[in-house]
Amino acid sequence: MADDTQRTVTLHRTSLGQYEVRNARGGTMTIGVGHGAAFTPVELLLAAIGGCTGADVDFITTKRAEPDDFSVTVTADKVRDERGGNRLTNLVVELRTTFPEGAAGDAAREMLPRAARMSHDRLCTVSRTVELGTPVTTRTEHTPAT
Repeated sequence: MADDTQRTVTLHRTSLGQYEVRNARGGTMTIGVGHGAAFTPVELLLAAIGGCTGADVDFITTKRAEPDDFSVTVTADKVRDERGGNRLTNLVVELRTTFPEGAAGDAAREMLPRAARMSHDRLCTVSRTVELGTPVTTRTEHTPAT
């Protein structure tokens, strides 16, 4: 039986700095290092934070009213820190919503700040992992050419 807690993606190099990413359900996407339209790993991290927060807030507020418009923008500054390593600072998630007029829309608008706090404080696995930090282990394996 598969471990329900484990998440996995596999990257396969297609050319220098370009990779096809595959998830366990068969979905694929292309990522790259910033040449062309492919998303960079940093952009994927921002998208993951925004997608996680957005989904949490969307599921909570849509119980009250279907939004007329719903968008999430995530920004950060990429810096080189005092130890010479690259990292992101000033991460900001901005939710922009428009709900219809009326009692249902009012309820959704009223719930929006609480939903955002709930996502930040306990629901969004991605942003909570970034904020709390977790060790990353890198392993290498070389398969000899045949």
